[in-house]
Amino acid sequence: MSSLKQKSGTQTLDQRRAAHAWEAVQEAKRSDAPKKFGGQAKKLPTRIIAAGLGQALVFLQAKKYSPLLLCVLGDWVLDKRHKPESKTERPPEDALIQHILNGTSEEMRMATGETLAYLQWLNRFADAEGLTDEEAEG
Repeated sequence: MSSLKQKSGTQTLDQRRAAHAWEAVQEAKRSDAPKKFGGQAKKLPTRIIAAGLGQALVFLQAKKYSPLLLCVLGDWVLDKRHKPESKTERPPEDALIQHILNGTSEEMRMATGETLAYLQWLNRFADAEGLTDEEAEG
């Protein structure tokens, strides 16, 4: 992580969300499809509200719009949210989908709420970094 990282014990959950989202956007800027990442991140909250988290993520995966977006969401929701100091590798792009398929209804609600909260930061930073000004495919 960058200079935004402080001791996790002194950061609020929202600060940790913001720091992780900032790093994800910086990584997306270096990727081969930064506008697609930003465009799909911007559309994802509406898709989640309309169809549910699982269907929205499966749609992204099926269309191969932004594998990086799926990976950073899984990394945050399944790992870094609970263990901010974790040094584990980022989970595969379908990790959050598998968690939803195999989890309880309570885990689904938590994952949905956390994904929506995280996307607020991710979208703010993507907008600020110019990743959403072009219409992304889909």
